[in-house]
Amino acid sequence: MVELDYEEIKNIKLYAQKNNVPIMQDEGISFLTTFIIKNKIKSVLEIGTAIGYSAIMMALANPLLKITSVERDEKRYLEALNNVKKLNLEDRITLIFKDATDLTLDEKFDLVFLDAAKAQNTNFFKSFSRNLNDNGFIITDNLDFHGFVNQPESEIKSKNVRAIVRKIKEYIDFLEQNEAFETNFYKVGDGVSVSRKK
Repeated sequence: MVELDYEEIKNIKLYAQKNNVPIMQDEGISFLTTFIIKNKIKSVLEIGTAIGYSAIMMALANPLLKITSVERDEKRYLEALNNVKKLNLEDRITLIFKDATDLTLDEKFDLVFLDAAKAQNTNFFKSFSRNLNDNGFIITDNLDFHGFVNQPESEIKSKNVRAIVRKIKEYIDFLEQNEAFETNFYKVGDGVSVSRKK
């Protein structure tokens, strides 16, 4: 385990809280970093950098880990660059400013971590599963979507939230029926799935 700079990490979390930037819950981050250590993950492709919190926490969990992270929001991308620099992780975290729906990569990774636009999960899974090493994993966050996924649709007032919930449910069905991957679901943080390439 790398020496953690608790002050910087605390500042990133505070910034996220004040500016409504969605970052992984503590329980979710703990699950993700433990998974990386346990499965000796050496390379990660992260879709959805936000301000770099999860990429930084993954890098700090394993000193050998290399991460490529993609963000389409310029303000968040620049904030992430700044945070990565503050923690001297530029040599291990590569940030790409681009919409992941337009991204093609040739590299292979041990793990693809999906934490971007929820409505695009199925497309991201299909696109980036090509970038997995044999026996690689795809981890997806926010499958409970703040508890809304388990609520009756009639109780969800926001039309936008209803549309996202529908997409997440479709994605869960897609994972359950995908015969090329074996998927397990975990009630940690905001709901996490781990799909392993068969």
